[in-house]
Amino acid sequence: MIAGWLGFVAGLPALRAQTTNAVPQPEEAPDFKEVYELVRTNLAGVSEVELNAAAVRGLVSVLAPKAALVTNPTATNAQASAPVVIKSNLFEGGIAYVRIGRVEEGLDKAVGEACRKLGVTNSLKGVVLDVRYARGEDYAMAAATADLFLKKERPLLNWGHGVLQSTAKKDAINVPVAILVNQQTTGAAEALAAVLRETGAGLVLGSKTAGQAMIAKEFPLKNGQHLRIATAPVQLGDGTVLASQGVKPDIAVELNPEDERAYYADAFAPPPKSALVASASLSATNATGGTNRSGRRTRFNEAELVRERRDGATLDAEPGTGRSREPETPLVHDPALARALDLLKGLAVVRQFRS
Repeated sequence: MIAGWLGFVAGLPALRAQTTNAVPQPEEAPDFKEVYELVRTNLAGVSEVELNAAAVRGLVSVLAPKAALVTNPTATNAQASAPVVIKSNLFEGGIAYVRIGRVEEGLDKAVGEACRKLGVTNSLKGVVLDVRYARGEDYAMAAATADLFLKKERPLLNWGHGVLQSTAKKDAINVPVAILVNQQTTGAAEALAAVLRETGAGLVLGSKTAGQAMIAKEFPLKNGQHLRIATAPVQLGDGTVLASQGVKPDIAVELNPEDERAYYADAFAPPPKSALVASASLSATNATGGTNRSGRRTRFNEAELVRERRDGATLDAEPGTGRSREPETPLVHDPALARALDLLKGLAVVRQFRS
């Protein structure tokens, strides 16, 4: 059973308790209208416009992300036009990588098709679902996508329409899953990561998510903006409410936003100077024989260079053989992805040993 392997490696039962944090109780505060009127009538040098702006900013800031001003609908619409699956590829060791852009209609079919194609010529040993920077409000699709990886019927999500359950099936993608998240993982993408962990199908790696997995409604304001208000919570199958503090990862991988964006754009790019410490901590993936080990380049001395040129061999050939060397396997520098590949490769070895 997949949960057994994940629990064996990472202590999954204990880590699941970190899905949500206890919500701190607010201190007893004075009446808002009373404070507002006292400030308005007694504070010198502040106009009604400035006072109103301060009150709005404070109220929304304290209640965020349960309440938020939507100031750029155009940007929101542009993000909604992104594909549900941005890219997919196969890493050494039979590890499928699927990058999700939006949790919207069709995601379950797109993820299932990507895994099927990647597994045609290779037996999949694991799947990395990358939901960093992913968003969406389709919680039914989050549950349907998680259902791909579950063989048995069990409760998954409840977002005010009753509990949606997985279906019993024989064609589930029955391999361990690693889910990559960050602070820009929002809404239904957060729910997808949390469901896969709660059901024992996968582990979550990265940084804490945005904390916006909730049912929300937008109300138009007189100035043209919209006020987005959470009207109902989203619950996991076991009744746990997805808190506004976000989903806390099982394995934390903290990066500054600029470096994380660079790795997301190109996981094989050399690490920036600011990430040298992070890259130095990469584990077995980058060790000899690991998932992403870059092939060692043969060193030529002067005599060998002369002999190879005389014999008509290229510098890319093995010395003294004239045979071309095998191409180097690129090295994954993205810390979150590298750790996910390490984890899944290790789990594949454990599964093989225990089977």
